[in-house]
Amino acid sequence: MQQVQLSDVEVRVYDAVAALEARGQVPYPDLIAEEAGLNEEQLREPLHLLTEKNLLHREDSPMVGLDFGPRFCAQQMA
Repeated sequence: MQQVQLSDVEVRVYDAVAALEARGQVPYPDLIAEEAGLNEEQLREPLHLLTEKNLLHREDSPMVGLDFGPRFCAQQMA
């Protein structure tokens, strides 16, 4: 199985998403940024890269009329 190479920032963002999920919090970008010690601008690229690598997946708000923005959920690392 091929190992996926991640930058330090990608690891921080992935770990932040996993930590939020483990605590039962919804991993919205603002919470991910806070957990990872980044601002939302710095978060944009690592979120995109992790999604492309299939380590995170984006889910849009499931409730019509209550859009809190996208949330990102961690996929299991093999």
